[in-house]
Amino acid sequence: MKKVCLIGLGCIGLPTSCILSGKGFKVVGVDTNQKLVEELNQVNIDPLEPGLAGLANSAIKSGNFIPKLSPEEADVFMICVPTPPTDENKADLTYVKDAAKSVLPYLRKGNLVILESTVPPGTTEEILKPILEKSRLKIGNELCLAYCPERVLPGNILKELVENNRIIGGINPESAELAKEIYQSFVEGEIYLTDATTAEMVKLVENSFRDVNIAFANELSRICDKLNLKIWEVIELANKHPRVSILKPGPGVGGHCVAVDPFFIVEKAPEEAKLIKTARSVNDSMPDYIVEKVERAVKEAEIKTPIIACFGIAYKAGTGDLRGSPALKVVRRLREKGYTVRVCDPYIKYFTESPLFSLEETVQGADCLVLLVDHKEFKKINPHELLKKMRGSLIIDTRGIWLSNE
Repeated sequence: MKKVCLIGLGCIGLPTSCILSGKGFKVVGVDTNQKLVEELNQVNIDPLEPGLAGLANSAIKSGNFIPKLSPEEADVFMICVPTPPTDENKADLTYVKDAAKSVLPYLRKGNLVILESTVPPGTTEEILKPILEKSRLKIGNELCLAYCPERVLPGNILKELVENNRIIGGINPESAELAKEIYQSFVEGEIYLTDATTAEMVKLVENSFRDVNIAFANELSRICDKLNLKIWEVIELANKHPRVSILKPGPGVGGHCVAVDPFFIVEKAPEEAKLIKTARSVNDSMPDYIVEKVERAVKEAEIKTPIIACFGIAYKAGTGDLRGSPALKVVRRLREKGYTVRVCDPYIKYFTESPLFSLEETVQGADCLVLLVDHKEFKKINPHELLKKMRGSLIIDTRGIWLSNE
């Protein structure tokens, strides 16, 4: 099994294609984005993920990685397409279905199909399998089928694709074992085998666990605000207990995983997933809560035409990724309130909504500074020095990196 046809050259599909090609596989990477395919073939891409541009360029020059607009025959077919939430917060499986249909003409006896996209439990069995059965190949025998979710952190994807443990769920044991052979070629972590639906649930549980814990921290921060307590001190001291590990609060949860995946559990078990659904509501409400804090602070300071300086608009520290960013939601809502808002983010290269400012320009003459993302560059700053450049003296630190000002 030396040829892989991978559908979806996004944040997971592209690095996976490059890594597989580096291990001797012939990889045909398929995407419907013609511009992306052209740029890849011209060795002219600039992805957000550190180190990916160089790896992709090397893979293409080696001849082992060929970006295309349509599938072709292969030994292994991997589906790494997005599953965005609908307006009702259900998984949109359109891309998964389209990807499966696109490979049908190329499936042959002995092939393996792997789904990596994050999906609700039961998708591989109930959605993907019936589509692949149209190939007239016996699923689990003539055509193996498995689910293997990614478990990586944006900004560190290349390292974690290799080092992290992987869960592989097969439609039957034979499918799981065959998929394991592929992942063993590049995964250094442990590989655990189970059934497909369990593997789908495990992926969602991992991110829902984080979401619930972040919601607890965010709810605590609101309680401490009401009681006039320092949330950062409360958490620090509570975490001195040997069995307590509270996460840090913030302006909300963003990205394409933690802020989305819990809804896929709620979709399948709405009556049972009450805590998970509530956690989502708490975290989704945080941008508005931060805006309210700014409004109260400005009003109490009697500033009529405030200038708000916002540090960070990415969804997490160390990245320029804006997907689902709660910080960006805060900035937009402050502007909707009529405030003058300046934004500084050292990781954002392109931002079409408004100009980006340098750190000095952002704080110069500002009335209120709102720290939204805990980039390492911001952690090095002495907030007292910033106050000297500001017109006002309001600092709202949503990430707790300047504890003395909380």
